[in-house]
Amino acid sequence: MRSPTPARLALALVAALAAAALLGGVAAAAATEEAYVTLLYGDEFVLGVRVLGKSIRDTGTRRDLVVLVSDGVSDYSRKLLQADGWIVSHITLLANPNQVRPKRFWGVYTKLKIFNMTSYRKVVYLDADTVVVKSIEDLFKCGKFCGNLKHSERMNSGVMVVEPSETVFKDMMRQIDTLPSYTGGDQGFLNSYYADFANSHVYEPDKPYTPEPETQRLSTLYNADVGLYMLANKWMVDEKELRVIHYTLGPLKPWDWWTAWLVKPVGVWQDVRQTLEESLPGTGGGRSPHDQLVVKVLFILPVLLLSFGYYQSCFQTNKELLNIRSLCAFARRDRYKYKSEEAFPSYSVMGVSSSAFANSNQRFSNGMHSKLPSYFGALTVLACFMSAGVSFAFAFAIIPKQIMPWTGLLLMFEWTFVSFFLLFGSYLRFVYRWGSLDANHVGHSRFDSSENHMVTGRHHNMSDCDIDATFYWTGMAIIAIVTVLLPTLLGVTALFAKLGLMVAGGVVLASFMTYASEHLAISAFYKGQRDRNVSRSRSICFLF
Repeated sequence: MRSPTPARLALALVAALAAAALLGGVAAAAATEEAYVTLLYGDEFVLGVRVLGKSIRDTGTRRDLVVLVSDGVSDYSRKLLQADGWIVSHITLLANPNQVRPKRFWGVYTKLKIFNMTSYRKVVYLDADTVVVKSIEDLFKCGKFCGNLKHSERMNSGVMVVEPSETVFKDMMRQIDTLPSYTGGDQGFLNSYYADFANSHVYEPDKPYTPEPETQRLSTLYNADVGLYMLANKWMVDEKELRVIHYTLGPLKPWDWWTAWLVKPVGVWQDVRQTLEESLPGTGGGRSPHDQLVVKVLFILPVLLLSFGYYQSCFQTNKELLNIRSLCAFARRDRYKYKSEEAFPSYSVMGVSSSAFANSNQRFSNGMHSKLPSYFGALTVLACFMSAGVSFAFAFAIIPKQIMPWTGLLLMFEWTFVSFFLLFGSYLRFVYRWGSLDANHVGHSRFDSSENHMVTGRHHNMSDCDIDATFYWTGMAIIAIVTVLLPTLLGVTALFAKLGLMVAGGVVLASFMTYASEHLAISAFYKGQRDRNVSRSRSICFLF
């Protein structure tokens, strides 16, 4: 037998390469016949789509990742998703025919368009608030329509397997105005369209049905509901076998920084988020360049405000504090304070005297007693809690929602404390001036010689900053921090146990705030009376 010539070997090699290329092309085409799909209406859910895509890619899939986007998605977000590896496909929204529906369901009927994605043989749809924790490639073996039951007989549309069909889609559009929707959205419509879905067989990847059924039910492993986890503080199935976690928390989503402090499974989502690559500059770890700039400003601004205010009120107008002589006077005053009884005005609220100051009176040179009005305590407590509520709401409103959990918590503490400090401090300034006007109104123009001697010994060349006030301000801050972090420090993960601990801490905080606010306000009123002859240009320290 003759050995093959070099020419024949070359031809055989070319033929083999061509065959390999052809087979590779067929394989690639087969891979793109199936896809993972999600839907995006606006930029708010972009981070959710990014995390979902990363979780799918981490399973090693080679199938397409398609995101259907509406006009509400910005060009920047589209470029970011494309850089992440998504195929971005623009769609027009389907109007929601239901007049009675949640406001956030205005465009959810657009999800029905996945039934018309006929360029793919089969698609697996996942909501943007889901995360894949284990490979779900076996879902492509499911029937023509597969979903998961929630709340006994209701089908949840957050995870679905669909075999696209133009015929089915047209039939849906024909019935869209007539079929009822118990949710006011796509999920209710699909439950009406597939009315017998609850009786479908459960999908088992290793036990295919012949012939292939029209509908099949997915087990909880493919759509684990965080809402149900919150009730029992555990999964109803083997956690090691979970495939998809669905964050069905209503308007609360896993990318909102505060949800990580309430619901344990959000930690899984945050772990995937931290592994996101920097597809575009400043987007690594799920960050946003805009939010990062806002966070830096929010961290620095309160420090500058407090530093400036403290300098203005406690140092610039009290320069004597900077010399050794005044520091010695301050020390003598502090020593005297703990050796003698401090006298404060008294007041009563609704007939009940304050426990701390009920029997205290401020004596003036003419022997008269100056009493605070009976409503002073109630007014002070109301001002304190209103300041706290406004401060909390303001801080919550200005902090970006999609920052990291620890960053959000630190900013929340910082801005709540600073805002409360400024708001309630303004009330204390008002009380200080009130005390000054009250003293002048009753005609107390000067102290007697003995009290003047006491004032000289205790208050001359002394800063208005009071160490007691610092204790009260710091105490409120520490109790607030402990109240929020106590469940984490104790390792408590159950939602209701967390809330119980926070409520208990809140009661302690409210009690301390009530006592502290009364003390600070009475102290401010007392100082106003004491300093009634001091020049109005002098600033009072907002620590009191």
